[in-house]
Amino acid sequence: MTAILLADADADRKSTLGDRLAREGYEVEAAADGDDALARALSGGVDLAILDAVLPGRSGLDVCLELRNRGFAGPVILVTDHAKAAECVVGLRLGADDFLTRPFDVAELVARVEACMRGERCARARSVCRFGTIEVDLRGARVLREGREVAMSAREYRLLRCLVEHAGIPLSRDQLLDRAWGRNAMPTPRTVDVHVAWLRRKLEADPRRPTLIRTVHGVGYIFAGGAA
Repeated sequence: MTAILLADADADRKSTLGDRLAREGYEVEAAADGDDALARALSGGVDLAILDAVLPGRSGLDVCLELRNRGFAGPVILVTDHAKAAECVVGLRLGADDFLTRPFDVAELVARVEACMRGERCARARSVCRFGTIEVDLRGARVLREGREVAMSAREYRLLRCLVEHAGIPLSRDQLLDRAWGRNAMPTPRTVDVHVAWLRRKLEADPRRPTLIRTVHGVGYIFAGGAA
């Protein structure tokens, strides 16, 4: 059974979310402050952490960073108020896998948990994916081209990881926005086109004739590289 750490200082909110996750078949371990959340996550029995960005004592952002520094490899989802969404963007750079801004439907949180765990299973099964001269280290969050690390922003990496994890499956711009930016983010579909163009310049032998990230007219994009 997947064990989830749920860290939130609001007792009612924590109870509501915890009950729903438990009904979905997850084992839920609750924490009310950052220090408790950190200790529980590092205890060895947690598969995924849901952290409120604002926690007493140690913030969710600090907990996320410390977890990554101390080797916690499970997915981390940050939650915050819509007015403080910038905190979660920072959190992505600190190692978080996803974020949600309140208000949100509990069903969306469950869906994000399921998506993160699918990605985690993919990473465990094959943490390094190779596509010709391109190597994507899903666990280490590194991309190499001809053995040299490719500098990428957190957003570019999230977009590339989404495409790699769904290799061979066409994804619409809205799907990519949802997975790489978050449903409550404000970018337009054109934003996806711009980021895809940046990825192509960094990864494709000829960005004008892409073979890895191909356009599916009327749909969006597909990662077409055959993994080695």
